[in-house]
Amino acid sequence: MSKNSPQRFDRLLRPGRWVRDFVDDLAVASPARLAIGSFVAVVAFFAILLMLPASMRDPGSVSEAQHIANAIFVAVSSVCVTGLTPVVTENYWSDFGISVITAGIQVGGLGILTLASVLGMAVSRRLGVRQRLIAQQATSALNLGQVGTLLKTVVITIVTAEAILAVLMFPRLLIRGESIGDALWYSVFYSISAFNNAGFTIHPGGGAYFASDPWILSLLMLGVFVGALGFPVVLMIAMQWNHPKKWDLHTKLTLTTTTVVLAVGLLFLLIFESANPDTLGDKNAGHTFVEVLFMAVMPRSGGFSTMEIADMSQSSHLLMDLMMFIGGGSSSTAGGIKVTTVAVLVLAAYTEARGLQDVHVFGRRLTSSTIKLAISVLLTGAIIVFIGTLTMLQISAEPLDKVLFEVISAFGTVGLSSGVSATVNEAGLYCLSVIMLIGRLGTITLAAALSMQDSVRLYRYPEERPVVG
Repeated sequence: MSKNSPQRFDRLLRPGRWVRDFVDDLAVASPARLAIGSFVAVVAFFAILLMLPASMRDPGSVSEAQHIANAIFVAVSSVCVTGLTPVVTENYWSDFGISVITAGIQVGGLGILTLASVLGMAVSRRLGVRQRLIAQQATSALNLGQVGTLLKTVVITIVTAEAILAVLMFPRLLIRGESIGDALWYSVFYSISAFNNAGFTIHPGGGAYFASDPWILSLLMLGVFVGALGFPVVLMIAMQWNHPKKWDLHTKLTLTTTTVVLAVGLLFLLIFESANPDTLGDKNAGHTFVEVLFMAVMPRSGGFSTMEIADMSQSSHLLMDLMMFIGGGSSSTAGGIKVTTVAVLVLAAYTEARGLQDVHVFGRRLTSSTIKLAISVLLTGAIIVFIGTLTMLQISAEPLDKVLFEVISAFGTVGLSSGVSATVNEAGLYCLSVIMLIGRLGTITLAAALSMQDSVRLYRYPEERPVVG
């Protein structure tokens, strides 16, 4: 018997150790692939649960093939915190099914790898190097030493924010006539759905059910806004809330670009929808402002809606397409190419227009690798949306504007719907599911997973500049 036999025998007796070693090795070799594998595995788990007859309110009301497609689509939508759904949630799914969806939203919001790292930290009371590598991939921490603090911030932020939202929402739901049990459940569900930017609703008409309630709308907006900032930003603000000058560049860029995008969206939506008789044309100025502000926040990745998207003007559709494609902050529950990507691209274009050599912002200089990365993210996102739209146009009979809106909503994990998800066939649901999964994992994570290793050239070609523009 070889000297390694006791170790092999020990591994057979302890399969958990073998699984842990395998995951650790995979985390070191390719954290991105571990991220994708984990998300797919969790989506499959929730899809299986939703396929059970107990998850349906009326088993047998649809064909088996359609139910499987619905279950897979909603599982992806919940874990990817998107909010798109081909069915009316409160009518199609049973209480058990809605509980499964809620759990999927919470798990997706935490992030599969973040949750795994937090559990490992709770057991070992500290993070090892390999666990930190896993957490770094999930949270985009700048260095391994920040991961432990950032992971604690992730959990504390989510639990605290959801608890605050639920506590503030609970008495208002009682005032609206809900029973104590229903008010408690609704407050917990909507706090989870809002902070994780999921956009799932369980009331008739969706977000329109609360259209005349500024208090509920304000809480939903607050949850979506904070959840879409990103945990690195929340961490920085929590640590240096009274010293804005000490905030890092990422925080300043995120807050500035977010404010600009929100302000532009609010202004143009007011212009486009205030006179629209199908949406806000017959409502007073105060109600119109609150509802438009709500709709300006939601394309960041929220997904709640107080009005029918199909009734909004084509100008509003195009504006929301752009806002959904941009998305929210990096390392957040939001999707899209992220606001910092847009900020870097705008700054680079401005610098080039002025004929300057370096890109400067807030007293810092951006590296060329950052600019190239932003360009890669933009192009990759645009290609995904383009291919997804072409595919969906072949599958669906809907017009281009509706299909484009639905595809961008899926890619940006937003959840606002033009109605395509509710009418498309099974093939269309599977196509949108793939787009949601890609959008949630992120273009950079996907690209890293497909690359075996970085290639380094030991030589450089002579420089020459072609005519551009």
